[in-house]
Amino acid sequence: MDKATIPDIARRAGLSTATVDRALNGRKGVSAANRHRVLKAAEELGYLPSDGMIMLPARPAHLVFLIPFGQNAFMRDLARSITSFASGLPLVASCNIVTMNGLGPDALERALDAISPQANGVGVVTTDRPRTRAAIARLCDSGIRVVTIASDVPDTPRSSYVGVDNRTAGRTAGQLMGMLARGREGQVAMMLGSRSFHGHHEREGGFRDLLRDRLPKLRVHSATETGEDNRRSNTATLELLRRVPDLLGIYCIGAGRAGIIEALETHPGPRPAVIVHDLTDSSRDWLRRELIDVVIDQNPRLVGEQAVTHLLGSIAASTPLLSLKPIEPRIILRENLPHRTP
Repeated sequence: MDKATIPDIARRAGLSTATVDRALNGRKGVSAANRHRVLKAAEELGYLPSDGMIMLPARPAHLVFLIPFGQNAFMRDLARSITSFASGLPLVASCNIVTMNGLGPDALERALDAISPQANGVGVVTTDRPRTRAAIARLCDSGIRVVTIASDVPDTPRSSYVGVDNRTAGRTAGQLMGMLARGREGQVAMMLGSRSFHGHHEREGGFRDLLRDRLPKLRVHSATETGEDNRRSNTATLELLRRVPDLLGIYCIGAGRAGIIEALETHPGPRPAVIVHDLTDSSRDWLRRELIDVVIDQNPRLVGEQAVTHLLGSIAASTPLLSLKPIEPRIILRENLPHRTP
């Protein structure tokens, strides 16, 4: 079969050839909806690289990653993975990690002001808010490729999302909580960093859906937004332990995990089941000491490597969008702890 052409894509998408040309080359004047229609048609017609194949830029690229560290050990591991992987790639001219002081649009906009004019691509972990969507759209309109990491920002012209399917991760946590409850009737609580993270919102939705559909004996007592602050998660956990006698489990969706563990360590009675995300030095220790039951890991090494790779691919490709292939979450228990990597 002959290679598809721009008129072929235009016919499939129901758009003009001029719109298709602008979308494929990342130029201004194309709505997010039409850009997605073009890329979907281009993928269906085999115009884009096939799955598992990513083009590489012809010259070394300057990459920037905007990451909110805070009290989140996963973010620190992610930054180390990005830096380590990028340092060994000749096609990366520079790779800078910009630490964002906060989670919301203000932090993102301040970080964007620090980006060098040389930057070709930006990877970002940020919230899903109108101002953040607008900031990403402006960045893409300037010709810089953008990859969202760990938590997606849909309805933006970002090139790709790299991370787990967070709704699936939340449903997985729900099934695991049901197994840990062993058929008992009672309540479970959730600790979220912030619903403004699309990933946290998706995990909460998946968890609630699973409990509603398959575990009617388990009821969600509360879902507390902690702002990823250990003090707030500690206070919330102590309150749960005092006021909810039938508390069977706690699902920690984001950071703030240390505050939960500190509260449980002072609790004299049997502890509830605890499920957290992300395998770090701390969560390894908690598993070994049986202070938590399960870690649902999104593998910061793999996320970091794929973020760099997808960013390079989006810089090289004629289109600013690549196919989305979420990373499969890993279920880590005390007995299958993987060895630490150097």
